[in-house]
Amino acid sequence: MPQPKADQHLVRIVVAALNPVDYRLAEFQFLHRTTFPKPASPGSDFAGYIVKPAQGSALKPGQFVFGAAGTNFMCGGALSEYGIANTRATTPMPTGLSTSDAASITVAGLTAYQAILPHSKPGSRVFLNGGSGGVGAIGIQIAKVKGRHVTVTCSTANVELCKSLGADEVIDYKTQDVLQTLKASPYKYDLVVDNVGNDQNLYWKAHEYTNPGAKFITVAISHHFSFIRFVTMANLLPKFFGGGKRQHLIVIGEPKGQELEQIADWMVEGKIKAVIDSKYKFEEVREAYKRLKTGRAKGKIIVNVAPEEECTA
Repeated sequence: MPQPKADQHLVRIVVAALNPVDYRLAEFQFLHRTTFPKPASPGSDFAGYIVKPAQGSALKPGQFVFGAAGTNFMCGGALSEYGIANTRATTPMPTGLSTSDAASITVAGLTAYQAILPHSKPGSRVFLNGGSGGVGAIGIQIAKVKGRHVTVTCSTANVELCKSLGADEVIDYKTQDVLQTLKASPYKYDLVVDNVGNDQNLYWKAHEYTNPGAKFITVAISHHFSFIRFVTMANLLPKFFGGGKRQHLIVIGEPKGQELEQIADWMVEGKIKAVIDSKYKFEEVREAYKRLKTGRAKGKIIVNVAPEEECTA
């Protein structure tokens, strides 16, 4: 049984949701071995109930909550029967929200919220590269709730999904050249959020399809040398020496309870919805990660950590 510190909750985890960062951190061996506490288990997103609340917390034993498990944000532990969650990464689950929907929110929701809303305003034209994955699916909806015009990319199979989530325009990368389509648009974009990281030319050519002052935000981080080289050049190389002509930022969602509560409230109000690709039993977690690593999941992949009867708030 994990032992929480004074500012941490001990929680019974009933449902977890997977994120690419779960396995990418594990594959970054040097960082994983030197930075993260041991023993370690993967998974950040969870929904469950309080076993022992943190000192001074208003939360009560048995109360359902959701958030990010781990001693630090994204450090993992959601794929365990019991886990530790910091107070700033845990929030009460509102009435009317299922455990699966709640578990789907944290990493993807906070990443999308923090990548889009602080860097745009109502009426801004936002381009999301990758609209059908975990971050993209909730990102479309968050952007639309706050009055942004949204263009996304996806495969042919996911065009209708992205439209149903509110995307104003959809670029089918199977049948269209994404960069050429963006450049041919009659208007320029105010913000680019790259959820995929598969085409660095989207950044190097961003000045050809975005307004001056537009930002290019990457959320699809990788430990591969090509990505590290790209980030170094994008952020350090001066414009006059071949550097990018638009500001480049990396956004990794930070645990902010108020934002988690806002996203959950939007779900309860029906303004946004959880997009669930598939659900797995705890003993099927290997298959769940195989599905995640295909890159073809539509929305979030859910793992029922607890028996089915416990997975309902």
